[in-house]
Amino acid sequence: MKIGIGSDHGGYELKEELKKYMLEKGIDVIDYGTNDLTSVDYPDYGKIVAEAVVNKEVERGVVICGTGIGISIAANKVKGIRCALCSDTYSARMSMEHNNANMIALGGRVLGVDLAKEILSAYLNSTFQGGRHLRRIEKISEIEKTML
Repeated sequence: MKIGIGSDHGGYELKEELKKYMLEKGIDVIDYGTNDLTSVDYPDYGKIVAEAVVNKEVERGVVICGTGIGISIAANKVKGIRCALCSDTYSARMSMEHNNANMIALGGRVLGVDLAKEILSAYLNSTFQGGRHLRRIEKISEIEKTML
């Protein structure tokens, strides 16, 4: 599995921890930045990771800002992205199983490293269940087609 990861300055430290965690698990990771704690704009990093997912450079994406809110909103503006803001393992698992989320967002200033690792693991170890959930995802795609 190849995962794209990106953050602003508020998520930089958590991004580095999660990148290391995934590499230790044998997951291929592409880091789209930021590369230090210098203040940057989260929409830039939400967009670049989302575009990598849509363009199939990576299978899934993980984006991080201070709360996860802003970067998830930015990522979701990219056509074809379903980015779920997750703060617990159940939501992370359901984001994939029921919503086929191709990205998750995390809050670097609201999550501890251990919980963030558990959330990431729950997300990465889940698969889309299809069935009745596929019909719902298709409806989301139809909304996207008419609105964007």
